Formats: sequence, C-alpha cells, structure tokens
Amino acid sequence: MEAKGVAVARIVVITHEHDQFLGKRDILLRRGSPYLLFDVLGELKRRGHSVRIQQGLSKTYSADVAVLHVDATITPADYLDYARSFPFCLNVGTADISKRRISGALVNEGDAWQGPVIVKSNLNNQGIPETLLNRRARRARKPPPFPDMPVLQPYEVYGSLGDVPDGVFDRDDLVVDKFIPEKEPDGFAARFWVFCGESERCTRYVSPNALVKASETIRREPVPVPQEMRQLRRELGFDYGKFDFVIHEGSAVLLDANKTPGRPKNLVKMFAAGASHLADGFEGLIRRSDA
Repeated sequence: MEAKGVAVARIVVITHEHDQFLGKRDILLRRGSPYLLFDVLGELKRRGHSVRIQQGLSKTYSADVAVLHVDATITPADYLDYARSFPFCLNVGTADISKRRISGALVNEGDAWQGPVIVKSNLNNQGIPETLLNRRARRARKPPPFPDMPVLQPYEVYGSLGDVPDGVFDRDDLVVDKFIPEKEPDGFAARFWVFCGESERCTRYVSPNALVKASETIRREPVPVPQEMRQLRRELGFDYGKFDFVIHEGSAVLLDANKTPGRPKNLVKMFAAGASHLADGFEGLIRRSDA
C-alpha cells in the first residue's frame, strides 16, 4: 500500500519517559499537544501511515521510521542508542542543542562588542523542559533525569558587556549573546524557519517586545531562507525542527535551534494549516531512507 506514492510506513516517535507529548482530552474527548509534530503526525495518519508515541525506551517495538523527539537540551545517551537501533531515525544527529553549541551571537568577556547583550541559560528554553521532566519523575517516585539543574532565571538584557554582573562569564549554565533583534519603527523582528525534510516555511515576525516570540506579534511575512542557515542545518544534523535567527549587518545569525518545536495555543490553527506541507517533507525523508 502507498500514500501519495510513498510506501506506508510504521512510524515511532521516541519521547522521554517523563515527556507528555499528548495533552489531556478536551470536553469533546479530543487530544491535543504542545508540540508542532502533533499536527504533522495527524496528517501522516490520514495518509495511511501508522504512528506510535513511544514514551521511554522499549526493546520490543519495531518500526520503519523513528523520530527522536526527546524534549531536553542534551539527549541522554541511552535514548540516542535506542534511536540508532531503528533502520532510519530523524534528528539522531541533534543530541546537543545547547546555546554554547548552536548560537552564532556568543560573546566572551573582553570581546570588542560595543552593543547591548543578553544573558541566557545555556539550556534550551531556559531549562524549563528539564525542570518539568525532573518534576514528573519525582511525582512518579523515580530519580530525576537531570539532577544538577541550576535555578531557572529569566533572560536579562544589558546595555553593554561592562554591565554584565560579575561572575556570569564563570558560570557553565549561562551564556552571553549579542542582543541583535532587527529593529523596526513599531518594534523588533526575528525570523523563524520551520522545516521537515525539503518542506519548510520561513516567517519574519514583528513584535512590540524586544524579545520576539511568534505568539506575541503584530504582523508577519514570509521571507527566504539564507544559505548560511541551510549550511548550519546540515552541520547540526537537523531533519526536522525550527531555527530562530536574525539578519544583522547583512549576515544571518542563528540564535536558537529547537528539535522539538512547540505549538503556541494562539497559533494552533495556523500551524495546523501548514501540517500537510511538512508531512510532504516527512514522506520525502521516508522515500530517501528507502532509496
């Protein structure tokens, strides 16, 4: 059997033992999800593919295609080993998405940078995913998977490197980035590139807030993907995900890379509308794995 010219595949999504990929049922008993992949999987199921959400490690389930979807900055080694046991696994090369590895805006103490800077967690999304995994593990009376988590701190913007508090550069859990949103007359802009295989959408969002989030914008427009971003995607091993970047002094600068992009509640309809296009990219990856 084929779906759109692609052999129907058994797909397994590998999530952490304490991840909650699926949300609670609503009043109509429908399941939602905080993750963008949810809509893509729904479209793949409509095309005839089978999908299983694998919470934790299992040695008994087989599949044609796997997706490594562990919502943590550093994927634990046992999950990587498990992912590699499948014939083909998306994002198996994305084990480390820490800011220190992916950010193109990093600055060090003593650098010549004269502009504003932002102090961030080295962990993805401020370390919130790891904190949630630890909390759920404790509720299940199991050891926390990330026992050495630092105290969560909000991002802080400073006027210059000289304004950064003492000790920040000595901490492994924090990084200092150039603060370089694209300035607009009515706010600030950043670009978000979502992709799966060869399918993609790249959008420039303008927000009244200096820290631009897709969920808090006043307008948006499609924009092309710079070649620098495509090259970084190859180097970082992303089959599926989202890159946040800006154009600064004529060059594309990567700020964040996410292998488990979210699905903001106020943008659910927009994200769901793009699921078919991303599912085409997923099927392209299946085709490539069969070649």
